[in-house]
Amino acid sequence: MTLPAPLTGVVPPVCTPLTPEREVDVPSLLRLVDFLVEAGVHGLFLLGSTSEAAFLTDAQRRQVVAAVTAHLGGQLPVIAGAIDMTTPRVLEHVAAVTGAGAEAVVVTAPFYTRTHPAEIVHHFRRIAAASPVPVIAYDIPVAVHTKLPADLVLGLAGDGVLAGIKDSSGDLAAFRELVTGSRAHPGFGVLTGSEQITDAALALGADGAVPGLANVDPHGYVRLYRQCRADDLEGARTEQERLCALFGMVGVGDPARMGGSSAALGAFKAALHLRGVIDCPVTAEPQIPLSGEEVERIAKHLATAGLLGQDTNRN
Repeated sequence: MTLPAPLTGVVPPVCTPLTPEREVDVPSLLRLVDFLVEAGVHGLFLLGSTSEAAFLTDAQRRQVVAAVTAHLGGQLPVIAGAIDMTTPRVLEHVAAVTGAGAEAVVVTAPFYTRTHPAEIVHHFRRIAAASPVPVIAYDIPVAVHTKLPADLVLGLAGDGVLAGIKDSSGDLAAFRELVTGSRAHPGFGVLTGSEQITDAALALGADGAVPGLANVDPHGYVRLYRQCRADDLEGARTEQERLCALFGMVGVGDPARMGGSSAALGAFKAALHLRGVIDCPVTAEPQIPLSGEEVERIAKHLATAGLLGQDTNRN
């Protein structure tokens, strides 16, 4: 299908289930996709941070995209990360994921090297010139160590270089600037990557959300999106607060022995395993696994949110 312009709605950054041997678990991946589609999500984002794209081999990245696009057969828009350190490496990923069926690519600023804004602009222009599909910027300073300035992004939007942005910066004031400026560029999508302020971002005028927690509770985020669009402020506030409490699961991992990514991605996968969606909760190496006691705490979060013991087709 043709990518909507702008891309709107709930677009989960899909987890990548792995086998105990840390190969892509394709049957679990496709069950997760079906779970998300049944919940009413509006698109899927493969190979992002929540997908553990940084840990996957190039062959595994392509395998994920090819499996999902073949399974969906055009039911929903599928966008895919082409995330790497430098422009030549990103271009290789763009060719691979679009060849596997992705309908747009998601690209960060260059990283590892210290990069000037002019080089970031050149990076996005070079990628857009070579890409056969739309390019969506990904602003995630915690990983890239560069914040994409609103004027840079909007300038590229105005030139037709960027089709949208996923903003995971957590900077709500800067996000407002993006939303306000995007009104001059019809078709440019502004999506938040924040689980905890989705309602606020939508109230500001965001086109949609890309929350990692939507893997675990896609029905909740679809409800939240619909409530926001219907101006049901009380319903949206209640749903967002429930989701914020559920998001507490990302903090169960002991920071004295594991990183924040290990804790968060491990929590999402443990929750999906507890809900019966995926076969194995293992994360990619060198991430440290959650302990049994930590997984029990995740189960309590699910129970409090009304998700444990429920059929995964819960509406």
